[in-house]
Amino acid sequence: MFLKTQLPRLIDQLSRLVRRYPGTIALFGFCSGLASFLLVERHAGLAKGIALIMLISWVWLALEQSLRRNLKRWFGWQIPAPLLRYATQMVHQESLFFIIPFFAITTTWNSGQALFTGLLGVAALVSLIDPLYYRWLAPRRWIYLGFHALTLFAVLLTALPIMLHLSTPQSYQLALAVAVVLALPSLGSLFTQWSWRSLLGVLVLAAALGGAGWLGRTWVPPATLWLTDVAVTVSLDDRQRKPGKSLRQLSTAELHDNGLYAFTAINAPRGLKERIYHEWLHNGRKVDRIALDISGGREAGYRAWTHKRNFPARPAGKWRVRVVTEAGQMIGMLRFEVTD
Repeated sequence: MFLKTQLPRLIDQLSRLVRRYPGTIALFGFCSGLASFLLVERHAGLAKGIALIMLISWVWLALEQSLRRNLKRWFGWQIPAPLLRYATQMVHQESLFFIIPFFAITTTWNSGQALFTGLLGVAALVSLIDPLYYRWLAPRRWIYLGFHALTLFAVLLTALPIMLHLSTPQSYQLALAVAVVLALPSLGSLFTQWSWRSLLGVLVLAAALGGAGWLGRTWVPPATLWLTDVAVTVSLDDRQRKPGKSLRQLSTAELHDNGLYAFTAINAPRGLKERIYHEWLHNGRKVDRIALDISGGREAGYRAWTHKRNFPARPAGKWRVRVVTEAGQMIGMLRFEVTD
């Protein structure tokens, strides 16, 4: 009874409000997006809810026309298109502004990861600016669906380690697979007529998209892993798990006398167990790769280190220690220089 009487009346009133006060509604959406960025508590329950809403909204976007027809046939009413577009815009705003702080803190800004996080920032701005969202993005359906797939991909990268305690490689693989599958309608809209060739073309494009996503994984920050403390030092208190004085430069003699510790404290979600690596690079060439197992949940980060004593005969030059996941996503980097 409610679906046939009260709900259509409520939807009609909301639709009239959107048409009558478009500026006020846009301002509300803008303020709501900023509030989600500044005020929302980013915990597992909210991440799960946003991921679920994104998946449901994707189904609606893909089947919008048939679902609206069926609603009218079954209940005698349909959701007005302006109200639907506004609701979808709100989903994009809330989702993007929920995840951006995760990526902002985990991005290594002097690497290719800055491009991915910057792309998310541009997407967030587009979702806030109505002329861009409604006049440029929404009318181009394949771009619109791609925009939604990018947002869902980033949401899953953030939510899966928090919700399911999946490792970063597992989360990336699952998020990429879901994004590629849900991008199929967007790829299909590139073909005007359907035939076996267009079907083959969609599958080839989907495979290319998945391959590009996997090869480009080093440019995607691990959304839930970041460094809270780092040090390159010649001494470390093993009992208290505290590094000595952090160094940016040391001599060859000091290096050969004591070796060197690379200390990292890594923030990770509670319950997450992850294998990471310290990759030691000398003048851009990798000379060592050491595995470490970390556990999430400690507020100050899980403290782990590697102690390297086996250095080249001529170690002088610029050194870097890249902290990476098993999938090759970089968590952060330590730099130091060895002089003669």
